[in-house]
Amino acid sequence: MTSVRTEAAYAMLARTLRGAILQGRYADGARLPTEAELATEYRVSRQTVRRAFHDLVSEGMVRRVPGRGTFAAPRGGQYLRQFGSVEDLMGLSLDTKLEVITPLRRQVDIDAASRLRLDSDVVYRIVFRRLHNDVAFCLTTVYLPPDIGMVLAELPALSTPGALSEVTVIGMIDTHTGSSVAEAEQSITAVAASDPVALSLDGRPGDPLLRVDRSYVDTAGRLVELATSYFLPEHYSYRVKLRRGPA
Repeated sequence: MTSVRTEAAYAMLARTLRGAILQGRYADGARLPTEAELATEYRVSRQTVRRAFHDLVSEGMVRRVPGRGTFAAPRGGQYLRQFGSVEDLMGLSLDTKLEVITPLRRQVDIDAASRLRLDSDVVYRIVFRRLHNDVAFCLTTVYLPPDIGMVLAELPALSTPGALSEVTVIGMIDTHTGSSVAEAEQSITAVAASDPVALSLDGRPGDPLLRVDRSYVDTAGRLVELATSYFLPEHYSYRVKLRRGPA
């Protein structure tokens, strides 16, 4: 059984503030609440707030000015998402929309079924774009096990061509099935845009893209989703902490 680690208080606060910044609650250059104000509002220590700010500074989300405070970093009007946790991925529903290209349907796919460790070759597949302010920045193909796919295929947000909604597939899995996503593994590679992907992202064939492959595991250790996404590189940022091991 997969173990689920409790998120540290500073990481939870950093995620909350990151979401608020990405939603536009703090315009470029706007000052965030002080350490004391945040400590009181979220009932945490000032050291916890300080650690949360440290993470956001390292990501380029905020800048700290001695004697003046902490300010949302200017983004020059460019949309950029930070991904470093499952919560960040679920947070896509905060400020983006899912647009269905190919509705969620049952099909036979030997490779996807094998990767999901299924006993049969049947999976459910959906293709969709992610939009921010009506601009596409990501094209994703998702494969689901049949029992999960059957449930989600009943939802108009995933089964109607052209449907627009503020949802994530992992959020729908959490809400509508008996599974809850606990972990995700991913790999990132640089690729050239194929004709179909370029068309979906309003680009040109051969343009550089980031391909992100993710596999999602629930709290019981079962693979519940495979996703392959193509991102315009100017809209994607991956963050991870690296720690030095014992000597």
